Amino acid sequence: MENLNVRVDKWLWMVRLFKTRSMATDACNAGKVKMNGVNVKPSKMVKTEECYHVRLDQLEKVVQVIDTPKSRVGAALVPQYYTDLTSPEEYERVKQLRTKFEFREHGAGRPTKRDRRQIDYLKEYYNED
Repeated sequence: MENLNVRVDKWLWMVRLFKTRSMATDACNAGKVKMNGVNVKPSKMVKTEECYHVRLDQLEKVVQVIDTPKSRVGAALVPQYYTDLTSPEEYERVKQLRTKFEFREHGAGRPTKRDRRQIDYLKEYYNED
């Protein structure tokens, strides 16, 4: 079942970490894919048991390679090809960042210009962490 002559950008796309291969390539070039703290080039060949740190928006996902598929796989088959080593605390941190704090009572209408500025300020303040 070992088919390990696959570039890292292609592997990331095949196991559905990125929607397109060009997005995976761009992430590698932007330094969002690392192995042992070092940026990975998109042309690096994937090997079994390697761990990659992949930055997906605000989530720092850690995956360990099990195998490589022959082509892009369905979501149900993804666990056969990598182990997700991301800590539950990381998922919880991202969940907290995505919570909505701009709750408005039903019937309160649209926010005023001043309210909108305050909401935008809070969003920027909490997303800088």
